[in-house]
Amino acid sequence: MQFCKTAYGADGIHRFLRDVISLANASVSGNRYIVTGVELDEKGQKRIQPIDGDDFAGNPPYQALVADFIEPPVRITYQHVSLEGKRVGVYEIGDCRDRPYMMRIDHSERLRRGDAYIRMNETAVKMGRRQLQELFAKKFREAVPADNIEIGFPGEIIHKDLRIETSDLSQLPSTLASAKLMQLMEIREKVKDSGATTVMARLTHARLFGSDSPYEDRNSEELAAEMSQIQHKHEDEDRHYLFEEKVRNLQLVILNQGEGPIEDAALTLVMPNHDAFYVANQLPKRPKDDAFVDRSAAEMSTYPSVNLKEDAVHVSNNLGEIPTGALVQVFETPLRICVGSDLRGRKLGIRYSLFGSNLQRPAKGKLRLLF
Repeated sequence: MQFCKTAYGADGIHRFLRDVISLANASVSGNRYIVTGVELDEKGQKRIQPIDGDDFAGNPPYQALVADFIEPPVRITYQHVSLEGKRVGVYEIGDCRDRPYMMRIDHSERLRRGDAYIRMNETAVKMGRRQLQELFAKKFREAVPADNIEIGFPGEIIHKDLRIETSDLSQLPSTLASAKLMQLMEIREKVKDSGATTVMARLTHARLFGSDSPYEDRNSEELAAEMSQIQHKHEDEDRHYLFEEKVRNLQLVILNQGEGPIEDAALTLVMPNHDAFYVANQLPKRPKDDAFVDRSAAEMSTYPSVNLKEDAVHVSNNLGEIPTGALVQVFETPLRICVGSDLRGRKLGIRYSLFGSNLQRPAKGKLRLLF
């Protein structure tokens, strides 16, 4: 357990990653904890320094940071609790059996790829070559090979390729709304010198939105401002259209043909990003009456962790134990994707890595989506 006087915040990401790695590499069994808002004085007594409410908003996105920068995968949760009537933050790091944990990519000049830390005497100490060698040697002595693990798409046999139907996304709600606003703006430009701007705008508005929709007299600048917010305004409608009406569910299976179970298994996927390739980072809201409502926390928790980058999509899911000889589905709730017709006839590669605390090395490979 580690105590921190203050929350990490956006300026403390370097310290946060270092602390998570150092605790994950500690020579203890069971879960590990970081408690923010508590400090120890010289006598070892705990003093509570309550954390501001804004620090519990999930920013920076702690789970995504751990998934992006630390390997092998580390399971971490974050919540706030009341201690003596004051709020403190608690990070719970899952049982770490796949040591050593280290930086997967560079974060800064002070925290580079391959850096590993361990907690010693209340301090995060950078690990040297000898310490890393000892951990790797211990891991390989106790580990099982990854050669007998098969991962792919389900079917009569495990497939490495999957055909995905593309969709015409011209009816995406934000696209339709944007086209209507564009027509209003064009009408204003065409007739702005004729003195009939308002009349034509009213007629165009009635044709596009229906006579029941009240007309608002907006100038070109106001229409342009509304255009810039169109995707945000129709976000829930767009997500329902993409991930309910046009959705393609993506499921994977794992077959462990080894002699023993894989412990603390976690699978990560990396696939290219594309303007016509949509991946839901969470389940879409449900339509109810004339609005969209959140799903239950229990339902949301069954969906895999998805991190959308500019050039790539990262997906991760913790699987626990994978028994031998059984076909195991990777996702409790399948990954939801939607593919626009711009990708028809093309292919997309998916790189996967299966980690396990008793695997000699991650089981890695490549799958393909054929559009």
